[in-house]
Amino acid sequence: MNSDPQTSSDFARIARAIEYARKNFREQPSLGRMAAAANLSPSHFQRLFAQWAGVSPKKFLQFLSVEYAKALLDERRSTLLDTAHQTGLSGTGRLHDLFVTIEQMTPGEYREGGAGLRLNYSFTPTPFGRVLVATTARGVCHLAFADDPAVALGELRERFPHAEWAEADDAWQQSALKIFSADWTDLGKVRLHLRASPFQLKVWQALLQIPLGQACTYGDVAAAIDRPGASRAVGTAVGRNPVAYLIPCHRVIRSCGDCGGYRWGPTRKSAMLGWEAAQR
Repeated sequence: MNSDPQTSSDFARIARAIEYARKNFREQPSLGRMAAAANLSPSHFQRLFAQWAGVSPKKFLQFLSVEYAKALLDERRSTLLDTAHQTGLSGTGRLHDLFVTIEQMTPGEYREGGAGLRLNYSFTPTPFGRVLVATTARGVCHLAFADDPAVALGELRERFPHAEWAEADDAWQQSALKIFSADWTDLGKVRLHLRASPFQLKVWQALLQIPLGQACTYGDVAAAIDRPGASRAVGTAVGRNPVAYLIPCHRVIRSCGDCGGYRWGPTRKSAMLGWEAAQR
């Protein structure tokens, strides 16, 4: 798959506007000011933003505000993960209906730097920027946003220096990438081929049960896996998620309501949270 330059350019413009909104949300900037941040005319910006996000810039700005995150937590703190657990990820409403089987790589495979593994990889555009996705015969082993393709590919090669490489897409990739465009309930099964400790697996599985358009704190996740005092360890596990968006680590925010950091950038994280809230 090749990246669409226009899609990447559109995301860059919208990302600038979102970053501006993050810094100035308390002032509720006008359409003109947000358009200027994206170097677009107000009318063009309005159309592009609505096309990309499905809502107006004004509505999206509301979703990105810290007050929105705080209200979300205040209303749903006690039932956020319980609700998803009780539905069994059955697709009720707009719950995240992605069923993922996580099959760990053997210690030997990682110790040998991927020796004996054949990895297919490709770049493709998404609503949140270009991604690099890689797969083995067993499933998706890597999905990361690739603002700089050379750097992204270099980081992947460092993880698997002795693997056999092929720039090609495959069925695992195509299934996984549908998450950026298909309704959650239309997705088939996606298999992940990851290296993880039992604790990391618990954390990642808990993240999969945070419904679309909602967020929770690190403490909420710790409680959901019966480790209420392990918020810091949960944060570490969240940060080591190797498959962006498939395991929705972007839905975990700080207890104060701030979005917090994100491996692939806080602006992108805010964009995801706002976009998902608009889909509900």
